[in-house]
Amino acid sequence: MHIESHPEPAVPTALRHQVHALQNQAWPPTQASSPVDSLADDLVHDPSLHPLSVLLIDNETVVAALDILHKTLDHAGNTFRAGGLSTVVTRKDLRGHGYGLRLVTAARAAMTDLDLALFTCDRPLQPFYERAGFQLLPGTTLIGGTPDDPFPSDQPGFDKVTMAAFFTPAAQQAAATFHNARIALYPGRIDKLW
Repeated sequence: MHIESHPEPAVPTALRHQVHALQNQAWPPTQASSPVDSLADDLVHDPSLHPLSVLLIDNETVVAALDILHKTLDHAGNTFRAGGLSTVVTRKDLRGHGYGLRLVTAARAAMTDLDLALFTCDRPLQPFYERAGFQLLPGTTLIGGTPDDPFPSDQPGFDKVTMAAFFTPAAQQAAATFHNARIALYPGRIDKLW
């Protein structure tokens, strides 16, 4: 088994088809909150977020996949190079073997050239992401969407928590400003919330 990373548009076609099948299995396109609503050859993410697809592959089979999205984040008077995890998925028949953890841990290591990692996950997944080296930001809400059409992670019907990792000294020094905060992430209309 090995890990490959490609900018989303450069993922080889055969692998991209497998990734989309996994994503569509986890988030059926008819589901209202589906982060993936695409055909096999379409790109899932907004290109302005410079999506990097990270894949765990066994022979030529995608075992697990995720995307790292990137943007500049202004928060508490500082500007940070931020990344976030999106569309994290493991094949259903291979869950519970540590493959997802291996991939998320590798993705965290790949983000250390950024100032920080910041993303939401379903509350029950918090311990999983903590095992991969991320920390909970208590009381923190990410505001996705756009300034004209915000999409907050604390909206009714959501049970999300915000996870983070602070890599650079500047981000580590500002870490406390991310606790109990409403953070204007605004990744756009395609990736409303990562």
